[in-house]
Amino acid sequence: MSIPKIPIAEWVEALEGWLETNFEPVFDGVKLVVGNIVNGLADGFNFLPPLVVIALFTILAYWLGKVRLGAFTLLGLLLVLNLGYWEHTMDTLALVLTASFISIVLGVPIGILCAGNKRAQSIITPLLDLMQTMPAFVYLLPAVAFFSLGVVPGVIASVIFSIPPTIRLTSLGIRQVPEDLVEAADAFGSTSMQKLIKVQLPIAVPTIMAGINQTIMLSLSMVVIASMIGAQGVGADVYKAVTQAKTGIGTEAGLAVVVLAIMLDRMTQKLAKKNKKE
Repeated sequence: MSIPKIPIAEWVEALEGWLETNFEPVFDGVKLVVGNIVNGLADGFNFLPPLVVIALFTILAYWLGKVRLGAFTLLGLLLVLNLGYWEHTMDTLALVLTASFISIVLGVPIGILCAGNKRAQSIITPLLDLMQTMPAFVYLLPAVAFFSLGVVPGVIASVIFSIPPTIRLTSLGIRQVPEDLVEAADAFGSTSMQKLIKVQLPIAVPTIMAGINQTIMLSLSMVVIASMIGAQGVGADVYKAVTQAKTGIGTEAGLAVVVLAIMLDRMTQKLAKKNKKE
């Protein structure tokens, strides 16, 4: 006697159809807002002359990491410009920054909730496990169903894929605040909000920044994958090179992604160290 198959696929598709029918205005609103943010950032990066943008990023990198990071940023971005991937790299940067911003805005409050509410943590933690272990390509399917093709589903898929580290490490950072400091804040009559803002968050900033760093890296990797559903940027060049078996072009596009990844990674790490020193 065979055991009947659990109709998970049918349940998921039924839920998807119900959401499409009942929340279409919400999805349209999200699509409009996210699309405007991405296009605005991309237009802003591409409006300025490339050398001006390179100079600005080099100054920022030097301020954060001194000579070594500044030199890498300068040479890396000049390489991207020389290879002819400047515009697409700026499009990718706009996608990553948008996805990372949304992940941080949503992830930090959820992490704070998990740190202060054990019931919420017990519910959210399994969801984070699911989000981090589900194959990345699976996220493209509901994103396309709700937002069609283009940059917006790419951003939404990137948010779902990259938000767990921010939530986890925000919660961890707050829970690791020494008990004696929390008790001292209570003894001085601090409210929960005052205790959070003046004691817990400042101490947890390095851990939270580590989560944000991971979120940015995951956003970048997902944005490249999202080129399969019409997301703009260097990912489209990588995907085209793969489908046409052009190793040289794929390597050039991959180098642009590597430069962007290392630059963002080192900048966020240096920013976290600066906050820790302060």
